[in-house]
Amino acid sequence: MESTKKENIRNFDFEALKATLEGLNEKAFRAKQVYEWLWVKNAGSFEEMTNLGKDLRAKLERHFFIDKISLKDQQISNDKTIKCAFEVEENKVVEGVLIPTTSRMTACISSQVGCSLSCTFCATGRLKLMRNLTAGEIVDQVVYLKNQSENRYQQNLSNIVYMGMGEPLLNYKNVLRSIELITSENGLGMSPKRITVSTAGIAKMIRKLGDDDVKFNLALSLHAANDKKRRRIMDINDTNNLEELSEALKYFHEKTGARVTFEYIIFRDFNDAIEDAQELAAFAKCVPCKINIIEYNPIDDGEFQQARPEKVNAFAAYLESKNLIVNIRRSRGKDIDAACGQLANKNKAIAKEERVLKSV
Repeated sequence: MESTKKENIRNFDFEALKATLEGLNEKAFRAKQVYEWLWVKNAGSFEEMTNLGKDLRAKLERHFFIDKISLKDQQISNDKTIKCAFEVEENKVVEGVLIPTTSRMTACISSQVGCSLSCTFCATGRLKLMRNLTAGEIVDQVVYLKNQSENRYQQNLSNIVYMGMGEPLLNYKNVLRSIELITSENGLGMSPKRITVSTAGIAKMIRKLGDDDVKFNLALSLHAANDKKRRRIMDINDTNNLEELSEALKYFHEKTGARVTFEYIIFRDFNDAIEDAQELAAFAKCVPCKINIIEYNPIDDGEFQQARPEKVNAFAAYLESKNLIVNIRRSRGKDIDAACGQLANKNKAIAKEERVLKSV
């Protein structure tokens, strides 16, 4: 007897799900019930769908599976940041982080298992790219961190940033589908204005965001505003240089009217001089923007170090003197390797061992 290959039911949009269930001789209204279980109630199994008959649940089990992620490990920082290691299909692991501050609760989520871009300052870049995450696996991270925010800290999740593991624009279809589900009334119902997608800079995909008239925020990981320096720390600059990115950002802004965020990790004696600030100010004229200066979080090789506070302040002051909107972002979750650029699937045992060795 030929076996039916199960399909991932969360890969179906509502209309496709309805058509598929009708093809299995089910009434159209069943699609709405199943869809609600998947995206509003976040069911992890068909058995949980208690308003469906036993026969229908068995039929769903025969034909479909749910690509649910599971929590493998969790660490809580001294500053209340929570880092979660999530296990996905084939025992692969991705990380998501809940970042609490006085004004917001932010979920930082991953879009890929590993990363292909190899930025020299980023721990995730040391991992090879294993695969894209599905839309369902991305949404699951948000749901888990949202529940942590509500249950542990009694606060609603206020923001989502696609700044975890992976390059979101290299998983374009699933990232946009996940945002559709997060913002849909039939999903989490969150405003797209509270979602930011961060890219290392892929010009043609930035243009595509403009063509698709996206409503969420776009951030560009810039980190240097001249090609020579940027190429040294980000290989992607070889194929997406600053001139190409500038033109793509202009196109994006013309299509969407949205302001762009430039992310600038500031490294000691590399990109922290006033000359670097002058170059950044000149580049930032290409579109209406704000600039986030980000404190560097050292990783194992020690190639880069944190910039001195007085240099950071002078850098920011220069940009502000040019009428640019500037925020200095302090790192959170450093003691559990949860800060920006540190996500590399370190478990508790490894992290504890490293802290012991550093203290010896």
